[in-house]
Amino acid sequence: MNKIGVSTFILRFVLGISFFVHGLLKFQAGIGNIAGWFESIGIPGFAAYLVGTIELVGGIALILGIGTRLVSVLLGLILIGAIVKVKLAVGFVGAEMAGYELDLAFLAIALFLAVNGSKQWAMDTFVFNRSANE
Repeated sequence: MNKIGVSTFILRFVLGISFFVHGLLKFQAGIGNIAGWFESIGIPGFAAYLVGTIELVGGIALILGIGTRLVSVLLGLILIGAIVKVKLAVGFVGAEMAGYELDLAFLAIALFLAVNGSKQWAMDTFVFNRSANE
């Protein structure tokens, strides 16, 4: 066990929990309502189902350490879309709604994980019989 592996695990775990909760809330709020909101801002409604599923399942995958790099790329694309389509207009901090500061931080974490992966306490490590220090 090394400090970088443990630190990377913390980033993976926090990003996973955060996106799992965001995805879960989309479905609990009524994914049809979210699809309607997507359409109101010029995004096809079916994208809400795709985004919600990626957030929910991807969050679980990150928590477990399954497909960390791929999931991180997908979440990064969602974050870029959210920043450009919704958050950029309200600014870094925002006034009436949250700005893009948290999205930017999550994007940095997702990009870090996409580039570096995270093998510490990851199911991928056990499944593929790899050392967490590789």
